Amino acid sequence: QVQLVESGGGVVQAGGSLRLSCAASGLTFSNYVMAWFRQAPGKEREFVAASAWSWGLGSTHYADSVKGRFTISRDNTKNTVNLQMNSLKPEDTAVYYCAAVRGPITIARRSDPKEYNYWGQGTLVTVSS
Repeated sequence: QVQLVESGGGVVQAGGSLRLSCAASGLTFSNYVMAWFRQAPGKEREFVAASAWSWGLGSTHYADSVKGRFTISRDNTKNTVNLQMNSLKPEDTAVYYCAAVRGPITIARRSDPKEYNYWGQGTLVTVSS
């Protein structure tokens, strides 16, 4: 069975950095689009970043709100996907979730949480001002 386990959340001051990791098991990792979503209190779950792998090439895309500050990366040999978060802002405070869906799916669909079959339990990131 597929399992996604996130780690790396915590409390950080505005302007600081955190690195989230997601370890996947029970799937052929390179066949899957891996993504990070987040959900702040009282808000809907929103897309953060996605990483796809096809024909030996990787592709990534990001929500506008995190472009230039966050970087998603994957290691197909270790079945992990990471999210490096720099220049954090208080509005980045949320529970961050790792998600997976078997590819390929179009770029437009990668930002829709309904497309994803598998989810981790989430890890809380709190950015203090």
